[in-house]
Amino acid sequence: MFDKNLFKFHVNKSNVTMESIANKIGINATTLYRKVNGESDFTRGEIQIIRMQLNLTADEADRIFFTEKLA
Repeated sequence: MFDKNLFKFHVNKSNVTMESIANKIGINATTLYRKVNGESDFTRGEIQIIRMQLNLTADEADRIFFTEKLA
C-alpha cells in the first residue's frame, strides 16, 4: 500500500517538486497526482527513478510503496 504522507514528507525533505518528479519518470503531473492518490499504481521503473531522485534507502522506498499500514 502506498504511503502518501511519507511520500510527501520525502518530497519536501528533498526540495523537489511533484512536477519535477513527474518529468523525471516521463509522465505528466496530473498522472503523478493520480498515482499518489491511489487511482493507479506506480511501476517498478517509476519507483526506482523516484528512489534515486529522492535519495531514498531501500527501506524508505519499501515503507512508502509496499508496506501495509496497520489499522
